[in-house]
Amino acid sequence: MKVIAINGSPRKNKNTATLLTKALEGAASKGAETELIHLYERNFKGCVSCFACKVKDCKMPGICLYKDSMTSMLEKCMEADAIILGSPIYFWDVTGEMRSFIERLMFPVLTYTEGYKGLLTRKIPIGIIYTMNVTENFMKESGYSKLFEPMQAGLERLFGHCEILNSYDTLQFDDYSKYHCTVFDEGKKKAWHDEQFPKDCESAFNLGARLLEV
Repeated sequence: MKVIAINGSPRKNKNTATLLTKALEGAASKGAETELIHLYERNFKGCVSCFACKVKDCKMPGICLYKDSMTSMLEKCMEADAIILGSPIYFWDVTGEMRSFIERLMFPVLTYTEGYKGLLTRKIPIGIIYTMNVTENFMKESGYSKLFEPMQAGLERLFGHCEILNSYDTLQFDDYSKYHCTVFDEGKKKAWHDEQFPKDCESAFNLGARLLEV
């Protein structure tokens, strides 16, 4: 078994990457081989609308045919037993790198046939970890579900299963006094982080293990 995690954060050892690592540890506990890929280390584009993946008798159905540093990642994902995506939320959406990756992952699998059927002949469970510097109440009041729900539904339809883990009110800085940042209470943020983030790590571990049981 092989599980691939994709880090859409520019930081390789903070909230998102930590939770992805825990998810991979959960997968490894079930005997899976794991790999963590950092998108910000790669040079790639989003979908360039070449439609090579939609040509009849395509030689590599389900895989983007545009060649760049994402090609090997996409091939690994199509061979994986589960994929875990992780991204912080920047301006009400995933990072630009994660959005570009998702375009390249999903579009080749989608067909322009009745019902927009997918090409996969087997299920590849998807997990998504979102980290965000807002509370759960703020997330709901701000309408983040307009992002989360359609993405989850689309991935589930094409890949067979998708579930989400949200990590709220994450800690951004080690020392808030160094930044123009007066809307947050540093003490409350750190207290919440100390209490909640270990629970989020446990949830991520369980997510990684659970995806292999779908």
